[in-house]
Amino acid sequence: MSTDNINKSRFQHFKNKGKDQDEMRRRRNEVTFELRKNKRDESLLKRRNVPQTDTTDEDDIDKTLGHTSLDAIVTNANSAEPDVQLSAVQGARKLLSSDQIQLMIILVRILPTLSILPQRHDNPSLQFEAAWALTNIASGTSLQTTAVVNTGAVPLFLELLKSPHQNVCEQAVWALGNIIGDGPDFRDYVIKLGVVPPLLSFIKPDIPLPFLRNVTWVIVNLCRSKDPPPPVETIKELLPALCMLIHHTDVNILVDTVWALSYLTDGGNDQIQMVIDSNVVPLLVPLLSHKEVKVQTAALRAVGNIVTGTDEQTQVVLNCDALSHFPALLNHTKEKINKEAVWFLSNITAGNQQQVQAVIDAGLIPMIIHHLNKGEFQVQKEASWAISNLTISGTKAQVAYLVSQKVIPPLCNLLTVRDPQVIQVVLDGISNILKLAGPQFFTIASQIEECGG
Repeated sequence: MSTDNINKSRFQHFKNKGKDQDEMRRRRNEVTFELRKNKRDESLLKRRNVPQTDTTDEDDIDKTLGHTSLDAIVTNANSAEPDVQLSAVQGARKLLSSDQIQLMIILVRILPTLSILPQRHDNPSLQFEAAWALTNIASGTSLQTTAVVNTGAVPLFLELLKSPHQNVCEQAVWALGNIIGDGPDFRDYVIKLGVVPPLLSFIKPDIPLPFLRNVTWVIVNLCRSKDPPPPVETIKELLPALCMLIHHTDVNILVDTVWALSYLTDGGNDQIQMVIDSNVVPLLVPLLSHKEVKVQTAALRAVGNIVTGTDEQTQVVLNCDALSHFPALLNHTKEKINKEAVWFLSNITAGNQQQVQAVIDAGLIPMIIHHLNKGEFQVQKEASWAISNLTISGTKAQVAYLVSQKVIPPLCNLLTVRDPQVIQVVLDGISNILKLAGPQFFTIASQIEECGG
């Protein structure tokens, strides 16, 4: 019998009712804790364009409405006089930049007019103000974003991307980012209309930093969602741009770039392979030790998603010396980083015996056991997976090493928790240790008994 067949037979015997490596590895949706909470995600999907110098406090808004009623704003927005029209749209934009964006009556009354104004190529100031107002409407609820789309604004925004006026282009990018951020349906609609090539054309050396930040943020929204994921051709278009942006020194751009890669690697093995083939992994791995925690967090998620893939895909990360970064990550002051790091390692110990050995050789097993024993519960939970996976994937000698590091007491301590999944994982680990104990069976059984297991 070949070595592969022997290993397969052994896996089927020991892997908890026939589990294989694909079942042992766990993608993000099976991990209870999210580093980037959904609420924070949602707050970043859409953004209002609140002016820095043009204040929009309540006094300004009251003044605007005091001098010009809403009826007058609507009437003047349709005026043939450019100055009157511009003033009216500015008044509407200021109102929509305020906290009163939820005033649906304003949206209903003026939206049809606003959505037509970007056609005014003879008046870039008017285009800019109208696009700004529409950006802020699209940053609201899904209903409000849909209202903007239904007026036919998206093709007009795409036309504005060709404007010779940079402020008009940037505002159109911002508006499209809010629409794409509403969900995969609008994302795919905007992609189908051809947003990607003109968007990527803005990534050039002379682009102002705030503009490039907006472009990168839109790329993040294009990469989000795996139900369904972005079209394959779109991913292929975006990856070269992300490989360029990952070199950027601006932390905001770098963080968004790495999050975009993390979303792409969360879409299954085919998408993982596309990211690997872009040759970005050697650039991602060093970011695990970046001085900014936000960058570390995003990088840990991205490489963590890659190692949920096949053994070969996992090895690409390990070949970049990823494990050398993990002593610092496991000792990080933030529990969230500890947990994500142990989750990463649990997917390595679900791999082949060489990958298990790499974790041992990196000196990480005692640190995992420390978190199994002393960590916050969610970290302990990940550590139990890492240990249990090792007892399944590892050789007899590797499991014996685990026992020599005094793993039995902290494993047994988790048998009292009220989480059935953790108890099952711990029981699987203990069972596998006993099955591989050989002559040490009674010694290990005594350890289990002595520590109350």
